[in-house]
Amino acid sequence: ITLITDKRGVATLTMNRPEKHNAMSGQMIDELTQAAARLDADAAVRVVVITGQGRSFCAGGDLAWMKAQMAADSATRAAEARKLADMLGALNALSKPLIARVQGAAFGGGVGLCCVSDKVFAVNSAMFGLTETKLGLIPAIIGPYVVARMGGGNARQVFMSSRPFDAVDAQRLGIVSNL
Repeated sequence: ITLITDKRGVATLTMNRPEKHNAMSGQMIDELTQAAARLDADAAVRVVVITGQGRSFCAGGDLAWMKAQMAADSATRAAEARKLADMLGALNALSKPLIARVQGAAFGGGVGLCCVSDKVFAVNSAMFGLTETKLGLIPAIIGPYVVARMGGGNARQVFMSSRPFDAVDAQRLGIVSNL
């Protein structure tokens, strides 16, 4: 990740793995958690903008990282899941407004990042989805944030369909604040 704070107190937190569509690895999850703690403690920071470098906002979990978790023992899997939950919790509890700037794909954990943000601004061409169900995975860790944002009925439809949806639908579902 990169973290830059301007003289106005606007901190821009950028996921910087454009070649992987900013998919979250264990390292990125750790860095986002640490950044949330630093930003929360920094009195000069007034607002935080989270975005992704390149064409995608965040493609969710890095598949290589996810495969490694599947091959790991249950204690390791639980620890890695806890790290993801802690990262989302830290961003959700941030004492400054968190704004997501979505310029491309937001899938899986990328939707989770949107759902812990106070405001989400997306370009019209942005795409969203909880496509992990196609892989036999459930969006368990991000689930509470998604349900809180879009409501139970809408969340169930999105969870079960695994269908990508556009920014207009994301706004209708309550994920996106403004296009």
